[in-house]
Amino acid sequence: MNGLTAQSLIHTEALAIDDCWNRIGVYGNKSCPLLAEHIHCRNCSVYSAAATRLLDRYSFEQDGQDLAAAPDLEHKVATRSLMMFRMGGEWLGLATGCLDEVAPMQSIHSLPHQRSRALLGVANVRGTLVPCLSLVELLGLDPTVTVSVTASQRVMPRMLIVAAPGGPVVLPVDEVDGIHNIEQRVLNTASLSGEHASAKFTRGVLPYKARSLRWLDEEQLLSAITRSLT
Repeated sequence: MNGLTAQSLIHTEALAIDDCWNRIGVYGNKSCPLLAEHIHCRNCSVYSAAATRLLDRYSFEQDGQDLAAAPDLEHKVATRSLMMFRMGGEWLGLATGCLDEVAPMQSIHSLPHQRSRALLGVANVRGTLVPCLSLVELLGLDPTVTVSVTASQRVMPRMLIVAAPGGPVVLPVDEVDGIHNIEQRVLNTASLSGEHASAKFTRGVLPYKARSLRWLDEEQLLSAITRSLT
């Protein structure tokens, strides 16, 4: 725009407009011969044309701001959606892409001659029998570790229904915190150290809500689920 900003262009346009209403109109000496016909300058076509001209310039400024802001929309913060839940005394995160749904806890019916220690039995999910697996066994968690819950807390076990390669599988969990979007840059810095250095099927450990959250590797977990059912 030849070095002119939208604001300076509006200012230049305003200076170019003959503000006759301030000189000879109702805001001036009232000597305008058209006042007898229009009573007030706002009823005059000259006044209306000047106002329209300025409004067009302000509209131009807004369009310019919108165009300038458009590229910013392309720089959205990359995030990843994780379902966060608790097993015993440990908080875990699993990518929501491999989850079908979260369901209320139901009865699990044991099976004779179960194929693996991880297989708890089957549950009825909307009329279909779905195998139930133990995350304690799959992840090698300590079954003796629990968390203390006060009487005022409402903690309800849930079932995570996972979309495994061979069909849905139920993973009972002690508590569900919900789905949360975690910035990819935070996930990229997640690492394994200390007690989690040899944790099974784990991408890393994240700080979240004053907790240490263990971010599970969904591909390794799904592979372990398949092996437990074959």
